Amino acid sequence: MREIAIREGEEFIKLGQLLKKADMVSSGVDAKMLIQDGEVLVNGEVEDRRGRKLYDGDEVTFDGETVKVVR
Repeated sequence: MREIAIREGEEFIKLGQLLKKADMVSSGVDAKMLIQDGEVLVNGEVEDRRGRKLYDGDEVTFDGETVKVVR
């Protein structure tokens, strides 16, 4: 499992941003489509909001890969 850090001084990262930062998608449009299609899980649950705020400890899974959000 890889870890993606929240930027210093911020409390959260949005789901679409995390997918791009983790190189799970190549663009925001790709992220939007995958999220809308129910292909992205947050903490084991299907998430359909691209703007979902992710905090330290949250886990995002897409295409068999899981990324953990850390501070």
